[in-house]
Amino acid sequence: MKDLKPEDIKVIVATDCGSTTTKAILIEYRDGEYRLIVRGEAPTTVEAPFEDVTMGVLNAVQEVEELSGRKLLDENDRIISPRKDNGDQKIGTDIYISTSSAGGGLQMMVAGVVRSMTAESAERAALGAGAIVMDVIASNDKRLPHQQIERIRHLRPDMILCSGGIDGGTITHVVEIAELIAAADPKPRLGSDYKLPVIYAGNKNARDEVKKALGAKVDLDIVDNIRPVLERENLLPAREKIHDLFMEHVMAQAPGYRKLMSWTDAPIMPTPGAVGLIIKTIADIEGIEAVGVDIGGATTDVFSVFQGVFNRTVSANLGMSYSVSNVFKETTLPNVMRWVPFHMDERDLRNRVKNKMIRPTTIPQTMEELIFEQAIAREALRLAFVQHKSFATVLKGVQQQRTIADAFAQSSSGQTLVNMMSLNMLIGSGGVLSHAPRRQQSALMMIDAFQPEGVTRLSVDSIFMMPQLGVLSVVHKHAATEVFEKDCLIHLGTCIAPVGEQKGARSLLKYSFELPGGKKEEGELSPGKMKLIKLGFDERGLPLKAKATLHPDRNQDVGAGKGHVFETTVSGGVVGIILDGRGRPFTPPEEDSLRVEKLKEWITELDIYPAEALKQG
Repeated sequence: MKDLKPEDIKVIVATDCGSTTTKAILIEYRDGEYRLIVRGEAPTTVEAPFEDVTMGVLNAVQEVEELSGRKLLDENDRIISPRKDNGDQKIGTDIYISTSSAGGGLQMMVAGVVRSMTAESAERAALGAGAIVMDVIASNDKRLPHQQIERIRHLRPDMILCSGGIDGGTITHVVEIAELIAAADPKPRLGSDYKLPVIYAGNKNARDEVKKALGAKVDLDIVDNIRPVLERENLLPAREKIHDLFMEHVMAQAPGYRKLMSWTDAPIMPTPGAVGLIIKTIADIEGIEAVGVDIGGATTDVFSVFQGVFNRTVSANLGMSYSVSNVFKETTLPNVMRWVPFHMDERDLRNRVKNKMIRPTTIPQTMEELIFEQAIAREALRLAFVQHKSFATVLKGVQQQRTIADAFAQSSSGQTLVNMMSLNMLIGSGGVLSHAPRRQQSALMMIDAFQPEGVTRLSVDSIFMMPQLGVLSVVHKHAATEVFEKDCLIHLGTCIAPVGEQKGARSLLKYSFELPGGKKEEGELSPGKMKLIKLGFDERGLPLKAKATLHPDRNQDVGAGKGHVFETTVSGGVVGIILDGRGRPFTPPEEDSLRVEKLKEWITELDIYPAEALKQG
């Protein structure tokens, strides 16, 4: 890492080597602020015939060079660093950084003693580091030892994280897990000439025994225990070690990575780990609770920060192209159909899904195809979030002190940390959200899938530059957060959704907004209705703010408790303020004609699709 102070960094080049596309961005310090100047992209070149990831990087950087007029590559095709600006001649960059998920990203297995305790903590550590967890082996996972051994041999992960037991606890089960891994004698996925990295992050009293069992067979690293005591998780040492080994072993085996590693001014990070890092950084700096989602072709990643705790889950079978039929299988046809505002033949629907499977990279050509694709996206997002909520929990297996009041409530052990009422911000990214033809469509997909409660800001990542900003936040936090706020996020607006029993209520909420320029907007929100109030941007391109006074019905809550008035400031955006009176949890009506009628009503109010798209059925 260069010995540069953050204030000396004025020009930044960052790349993200994805599995299909390598994206490059140029950030410069201009007029007292860091801003995105241009971006370029090129196909990733990790596979034959090129087999050198740096070629894709150079092609993407070359496009940035041409668009920006800044000379970034020398005659030997190396990125020019440090910067050598000379009068009008702009040459080079202060730092070059990169992330990568090329070559299938980081694929891991985790092993622990108890599935719902140490093994789950190990899984959280691996997911937080940006890994795809292929399988979790536990002493109590109901598989016989030979089945577990067969599984380890068959999957060939990039590395294994082994945990188990609290410090000073029993060691026999932990040693059994180590012996199981030794018996499997696992071989790494990439590169035949090195031993598989295994990280041991369990009971410190078992370290010698684990070394004895595994030392000769694998490349063993020992870090602090993930669960030193029952009440506390200590995930950071394991996560950091995963990052280090990812660079040393996995990345080093992929074609061209050693060269790329010699170019960068900070360690290359797995793409999902970097996305998680920028969301965690923003949540910490602003003191907010946030949820981010990245919906791709094969997987959907969900990131959250609640009560200062960061969690990430990967739904490896929920995506919009390669795993679209999986979404269909998991959610069933009626659940997709409930979001389609016209009648559609079931056979026609199934054929559309099969066509998408055959040609996964196609994008919708007709309005009907777009509506159908966005209906599937809602279900993929919803299922991924259900999975995330079940994983982002208070520690299981912890005996918490209970009061008399708790005795009447359900056990708090294993309760989800996700609280939609305290959520401040929802960030969407991935093709179906970032590139929706109308921003209102992205907003409604996120509201339908995540069902935010109370007052929640909505935004999407404009061009998917969160990975580059995540790795930048390690080097220059201020630059990363400034570009994130001003160039990365497209502010959609704010969703206001009262929560509570709707039976017999004529009005859920009386609202009053003091809009810029002295205007006032007042009204009522009826059950089952949606309303849109326009609130855009100021002359600097920043979202306008409005003072909101919300008077909920006595059975409704918008953030201050049932029936309590809530005064707050809301942000505008491309869409504005969306008032959602459909209730929580919300499901569209089951009866076909009523469902179509209600969907059309909401779509018309929010101007989601052109009017002619709704004339079918």
